Amino acid sequence: MIKVCVIGARGRMGAETCRAIQAASDMDLSAMITSADGAKGIARTEADVAVEFSTPSSVFENCLAAIGAGMHLVVGATGLSDEQLTQLDQDAKSADVGLFVAPNFALGAVLMMRFAAEAAPYFPRAEIVERHHEGKIDAPSGTSLRTASLMNAARSQPWAPLDDRGSAATGEDHDGIRIHSLRVPGSVAHQEVILGAPGETLSIRHDSLDRVSFMPGVLLAIRKVGSLRGLTVGLENILDR
Repeated sequence: MIKVCVIGARGRMGAETCRAIQAASDMDLSAMITSADGAKGIARTEADVAVEFSTPSSVFENCLAAIGAGMHLVVGATGLSDEQLTQLDQDAKSADVGLFVAPNFALGAVLMMRFAAEAAPYFPRAEIVERHHEGKIDAPSGTSLRTASLMNAARSQPWAPLDDRGSAATGEDHDGIRIHSLRVPGSVAHQEVILGAPGETLSIRHDSLDRVSFMPGVLLAIRKVGSLRGLTVGLENILDR
């Protein structure tokens, strides 16, 4: 039985995660950590795995506390910088625990990112449109940033030059890929990658219509993180393990 604590348990994703853990026959929900508990509450918790779904302002301190308490850690909250991830990786290795970070836990979203990376070398231009609920704090989303990173890594040549319109309405440039961020009531998590070449376009789209779509990936990460050491980023890296 895997003992799991959920950090950010009162949030949308945290609450859904708690329900999924309670329904899983091989897991025990040992603690539900809220913002009022803070890092001190995490340090007092006994669990095998911590799942972090708090806010960008608290995620780093919460991660430090969980690793310091000797827990393997699954992180879905956004807001960690590259420097912070480097430090957490070092701390996790020193503590001999696994640290798993995923921009998106939906299996369909992982496939969308994979397909976009496969298509990237064959088109001169690409843009990403991501849409989330109005309460999402960060923009662009972690999923869109991860998608752009994977697409850029798959190319040996730069993208066709962007124009110089300069308006915020034209999106945010990420190494030649524009990302457009929408925050709209009624949305959950939606992303479309649009690649263009003379005479044709290719669109690759994923829609999460309910947060339950993320739960198979979250539960998979909980089950797998104990076999990891240090930092692993992206659900695609544990799908076949």
